[in-house]
Amino acid sequence: MGERTKFLQVFDEMSQFGAEPDVLTYNIMIKLCARADRKELLVSVLERILEKGIQLCITTLHSLVAAYVGFGDLETAEKIVQAMREGRRDICKILRESNSKTPDQNEEDIFTKLLPNSNRENDYDPPLLPKLYTPNSRIYTTLMKGYMKAGRVNDTIRTLEAMRNQEDSASHPDHVTYTTVVSALAKAGSMDKARQVLAEMTRTGVPANRITYNILLKGYCQQLQIDKAKELIREMTDNAGIVPDVVSYNILIDGCILVDDSAGALSYFNEMRARGIAPSKISYTTLMKAFAVSGQPKLAYKVFDEMTKDSRVKVDIVAWNMLVEGYCRLGLVEEAKKIVQKMRENGFYPNVSTYGSLANGIALARKPGEALLLWNEIKDRCGMKIEGEREASKFPSLPPLKPDEGLLDTLADICVRAAFFRKALEIVACMEEYGIAPNKTKYTRIYIEMHSRMFTSKHASKARQDRRSDRKKAAEAFKFWLGLPNSYYGSEWRLEPADGD
Repeated sequence: MGERTKFLQVFDEMSQFGAEPDVLTYNIMIKLCARADRKELLVSVLERILEKGIQLCITTLHSLVAAYVGFGDLETAEKIVQAMREGRRDICKILRESNSKTPDQNEEDIFTKLLPNSNRENDYDPPLLPKLYTPNSRIYTTLMKGYMKAGRVNDTIRTLEAMRNQEDSASHPDHVTYTTVVSALAKAGSMDKARQVLAEMTRTGVPANRITYNILLKGYCQQLQIDKAKELIREMTDNAGIVPDVVSYNILIDGCILVDDSAGALSYFNEMRARGIAPSKISYTTLMKAFAVSGQPKLAYKVFDEMTKDSRVKVDIVAWNMLVEGYCRLGLVEEAKKIVQKMRENGFYPNVSTYGSLANGIALARKPGEALLLWNEIKDRCGMKIEGEREASKFPSLPPLKPDEGLLDTLADICVRAAFFRKALEIVACMEEYGIAPNKTKYTRIYIEMHSRMFTSKHASKARQDRRSDRKKAAEAFKFWLGLPNSYYGSEWRLEPADGD
């Protein structure tokens, strides 16, 4: 809201300084409408330009196409482009007919002052464009980006073909257009077709740049075609004369991780530094990830140590979490907790990712007692108030936390397996509070497989039975939540079919 108020203030002050709003002013207003989620006002901006006799430019039409693409309204964006292709001047009428929402005539807001024509009734003839405008490559490419985002690869390619056949050279594909097509194909996993587009760029004299090659590299790595990625990087350097940058190497390092090749990741990291390319924060954390997922936390720590000594990068929570993940993947919970303590000493708070790694490590190490300690901290940061517990926070210095499904499910799984039913109920209550559906089917299976005969011994002493009373109450409450027979309602249940079934 603040940016709109300031825009109106500056807009009103323009005339005081003899600077009347021009087409650029209204182009910015189109972006303001888009940011304010006021799609229905876009046509009013165009009409305002025409009614004030301001000379329209192709950038205005591009801004409109970009705004509709940003709203996900590809149908209207297509109508604008098609109308321009057909040599039509009634684009205002087209946009009026496409408007699904009419501005509220009683709505007193900033836009009624900026666009007094927006409250006008629709019973009038919308103004025509002063002349014909042909879509240029920028407009076509913007529409193609909308198709790409929507996964409409065929429409992206069809637009490219239409651009090739345009008589106006300004409408022909440029390197941004081709890169958009390459990106759409790579995203869809059609790497052979993406490579063909790269070859076409060479044939048509539109040179690919580093961004194009990086998109292809990422596509090959995501498809686990590391050999082709290596081949492409050689072609990029030797044939195209384009030197890989830090993004190129980060993609290759991440690709090596996907095929479990930590040695290859280290090789590319060293090659990057040998070329004089400074590693970025992502370079370090990606290499740490390579060692973490391959069960080599000590090597991950060495990379972390190098990162702390590199004055060009700043250690962040992602780097700390990668260290925690490395130890937790081996079930080395105590080592991971030491890392978390160092993290805190350096001013970083554990986040959901940190806790998720710890929970997985605890499950792997089979240390359910650690899960209780972890849950107490998470519960406190979530602001949960449990009946019978003191309300004073045990971790007042830690910021609030919003847990995710993976973290809570792992903790609940540990507690159910360890028969910590009261804690399990606390965790599922937290899940429901955050709109996460607990996996009752899984917890029911665990209970039946591991605890269905719990508390059935007839030979336990009276003292032992008394000690188990609280645990039994918790178990009955958990069974009640699962929907299994329990002391709250009586019925018999069995896994096998009853006689006569």
